[in-house]
Amino acid sequence: MSVTDKLKGVEERYLAIEASLGDPAVISDQAEYAKLMKEYKGLTPIIEKYREYLEVESAMEQACELLDSSDADLRELAEEEYYSSKDKLPALIDELTVLLLPRDENDSKNVIIEIRAGAGGEEAALFASVLYRMYSMYSVAHRFKVSPMSMNETELGGFREITFMIEGEGAYSRFKFESGVHRVQRVPETESQGRIHTSTVTVAVLPEAEDVEIEINPADIIMESCKSSGAGGQHINKTESAVRLTHKPTGIIVECQQERSQLQNREKALQMLKAKLYDIKQREQTDKIASQRKSQVGTGDRSERIRTYNYPQGRITDHRIGFSIFTMESFLNGDIDAMIDALISADTAEKLKNAE
Repeated sequence: MSVTDKLKGVEERYLAIEASLGDPAVISDQAEYAKLMKEYKGLTPIIEKYREYLEVESAMEQACELLDSSDADLRELAEEEYYSSKDKLPALIDELTVLLLPRDENDSKNVIIEIRAGAGGEEAALFASVLYRMYSMYSVAHRFKVSPMSMNETELGGFREITFMIEGEGAYSRFKFESGVHRVQRVPETESQGRIHTSTVTVAVLPEAEDVEIEINPADIIMESCKSSGAGGQHINKTESAVRLTHKPTGIIVECQQERSQLQNREKALQMLKAKLYDIKQREQTDKIASQRKSQVGTGDRSERIRTYNYPQGRITDHRIGFSIFTMESFLNGDIDAMIDALISADTAEKLKNAE
């Protein structure tokens, strides 16, 4: 099936959804309305580009009819319009081909990110705080909202682990390739001999699960109240407002301690639990198409070493695509768009290759 044939089918679906969204029966069904609106929004960029393609194609056809005009000036204008339109069509087809690729249904969602110190002790915990700062600064620059959910700090200001949510349209699409092991090579702040150490930090990026996607039986949850963990001193929470949830069927444990009330912490802990259960559900589905996963930029496996931050050389290298950046300071200050864009481009190229 050609690209234009596919686009005709997409437009038919788009118009059908558009009609359904005006149906009182659909409007009264909130779940169905939300589902159709989400699909409608996803198809809109394709239809807008398709209609642009049709306009250019129509302009080329109209100009073609005037190429044999007896009016020399009109013939010259027609020739200019014809070749101008003809030159635009291949690029528009390429853009439409990319837009027609299967979309990640999670791309528009908020994300929950977990950063955990790995090998390297205190140095790993300090680098975990560097990554948290980097993602936070990137989020602020892109008008995403960052909300800490749970953290376990060290005496030197690092994080043994930290979990936080990033809210904003398209957050998952920008962060999804950050899952994996991040390796740092540098002289630690705790090292006086000037020797370069290698430490690791694990990052997990989970799309926020919607209620319609994950249902949790309240009977499957054990809720405990506890005091917030921290480095001591001013970090100690005197009240037991922190919440720990245990999901009995899977054994998953989540904690939230950043809010002042136990109710608010419970709500955020539930968000974390749903995201983890949704992640398990997705992994089970993608395991069924393992060969496709391996051909893409990254499997999302948290044990996969994805990136190295080499401080002495001022180089950040993503091992999945062999892409390096030599602006360490600005990168760690949140200027990571070039890396993200390169990963998205590589993933798109793989998908295009597989679609052939």
